[in-house]
Amino acid sequence: MSPRQPRRRSYDQYCASARALDAVGDRWTLLIVRELLAGPRRYTDLHADLPGVSTDVLAGRLKDMESHGLATRRKLPPPGAVTVYELTARGAELLPVLTALAEWGAPELAERRPTDAVRAHWFALPLLRRLPASGSPAVVEVVLDEGVFHVRLGGEGPAYGDGPASLPDARLVLDADTCREVGDGVLGVEQGIKAGRIEVHGDGPYAAELRGEAAAS
Repeated sequence: MSPRQPRRRSYDQYCASARALDAVGDRWTLLIVRELLAGPRRYTDLHADLPGVSTDVLAGRLKDMESHGLATRRKLPPPGAVTVYELTARGAELLPVLTALAEWGAPELAERRPTDAVRAHWFALPLLRRLPASGSPAVVEVVLDEGVFHVRLGGEGPAYGDGPASLPDARLVLDADTCREVGDGVLGVEQGIKAGRIEVHGDGPYAAELRGEAAAS
């Protein structure tokens, strides 16, 4: 007689919210989604950018995400030849969920605790919804003391990514407190630029628009 397999925990409720929490309600799962929204990541990269998660828990959550059709893994072609995890189309649909969660949680960032880890790209989701819309797809690079990340306004591809962008349409230089205030809605992007708290670099139309420069006739 084969050993009985443990039953996966479920709310056992015929409710869309309960079903969603069955898939993403476990501790760490939505934060893994946050990391994978930036594009394919190696296991070691995920572990490095999720301080506090154990290797067993991370591996288990990734396996669960695969079983729920939220993530998949594949091997990159040479010369990379490493295995990466990435979101499926259904997993990527969690972007507005994470965006709404970040908006709800932004006021909790008013005070940074001594034990708080920080990564620059964690500011991407709150900032993404505050940047002025662009008439055409644009990539904005954001430079903080804590590091560099970039966000994509419109177009295809990940909504944001860790590290510099290859050809950004604008580059913003600011500190983490200013970025937090913008993400929280306390400070508008235009206000921050006028106050000298946000520097805008770049020669493209979107950079000019952020600086309030009139378009050439």
